[in-house]
Amino acid sequence: MSRYIMRRLLQMIPLLIGISILVFLLVHLSPGDPVRMLLGEDATDEDVARLNAVYGFDQPLYVQYSRWLKNALQGNLGVSIRQGISVSALIFERLGATLELAVASVLIAVCLGVPLGIIAAVNRGSTLDYATMILALIGVSTPGFWLGLILLSHVALKVDFFPIFGRDGSVFRGLWVLFTQFRLDELITGFRYILLPAFSIGASMMAIIARLTRSSLLEVLGKDYIRTARAKGLDGKVVVLKHALRNALMPVITIIGIQFGAMLGGAVVTETVFAWPGVGRLIVNAISQRDFPIIQGGVLMMAIIFTLVNLTVDLSYALINPRIRYD
Repeated sequence: MSRYIMRRLLQMIPLLIGISILVFLLVHLSPGDPVRMLLGEDATDEDVARLNAVYGFDQPLYVQYSRWLKNALQGNLGVSIRQGISVSALIFERLGATLELAVASVLIAVCLGVPLGIIAAVNRGSTLDYATMILALIGVSTPGFWLGLILLSHVALKVDFFPIFGRDGSVFRGLWVLFTQFRLDELITGFRYILLPAFSIGASMMAIIARLTRSSLLEVLGKDYIRTARAKGLDGKVVVLKHALRNALMPVITIIGIQFGAMLGGAVVTETVFAWPGVGRLIVNAISQRDFPIIQGGVLMMAIIFTLVNLTVDLSYALINPRIRYD
């Protein structure tokens, strides 16, 4: 397995370089001059040229990119044009909030989607099956930002338990306080702030997981070894949960990894709707201000997380199905 991991890590290098080139070109070729926006409309051409020289914007694009890539490989993603703060510091300050939101969304999607898919598959053709699939269709068709606005206007404004905006407290920190100090207040506070934005992102993923679990489980339930297990007199729950579900989860795990990347992209809008202080909101603000270093560094960090999650998903196959080997 170690050789497989090393090979996958090496394959990430050209992928990340390609992403960095694409993002660098798109950002620098987009309309708008960040230096002139920073200095204001009354700035003279001499002032603009002087600040362009300070940031290196007067150099050819390939020179700017090579310098940025060299610094990025050393962990230096540059300095924010608007804030004058290290981009790495800004991203890592907000990265925990984004990862917490993404993990909470995945947990909500898996904990609701897999049981719904199992219920629909076991009760195929029943009213419960049709109701579950209609619910899944609605979830797939509902944009996350629209669902977030609905939750804000119809839930957060009417239920005092759910805050409207921001983030006060962390679920991760709340778990640490629970295990070390045996206090629940920090964990409850974290849940209050994260539940609505996590559900708005995870609803569509939950629907996809439910539909895929149903179709995959129905296919497995028609296999010969499942009929043999039923013929032996095994309990129906044992047949479904122990024998069928493990093999049916393989495509579900794959889609979880793919959807996690889409979830990071969806978090950009959802973080703006809920004023969640994550990397997505940082990137949105940077786009409106033409803050090139933050955009490039934020997108590159998202790409690295996405590729690492996909590697983790691939490695998890061996845990679900011991017959899978990588070496």
